[in-house]
Amino acid sequence: MRKMIVLLTLLLTMVSARAAVNINSATAQQLQSLPHIGAVKAQAIVEYRNEHGPFVSTADIMKVKGIGKATYEKLRYEISVSGSSAQPAEFSSATGQRRARPATAGK
Repeated sequence: MRKMIVLLTLLLTMVSARAAVNINSATAQQLQSLPHIGAVKAQAIVEYRNEHGPFVSTADIMKVKGIGKATYEKLRYEISVSGSSAQPAEFSSATGQRRARPATAGK
């Protein structure tokens, strides 16, 4: 029972520690840190935001050319439309798992 409590505590800590990228304020470089978002899609998000104003909901990202429902489903828990634009944990395509991104001084 004690191991179960420790495991649950660890899991809750990991989930709460991960912050979403604010698609209304993130730079193209920050957007590229998201899984399935490369330079072209990141620039398209920035350009869409500059032309149409801020996104009202995270689902509005599907209005950006090249981002459909499948991509949105993969991003929906990694993005937000409010708060600071923290970079998500690093994604390892080899394992399909996220690794904690090391803290950087001055951020």
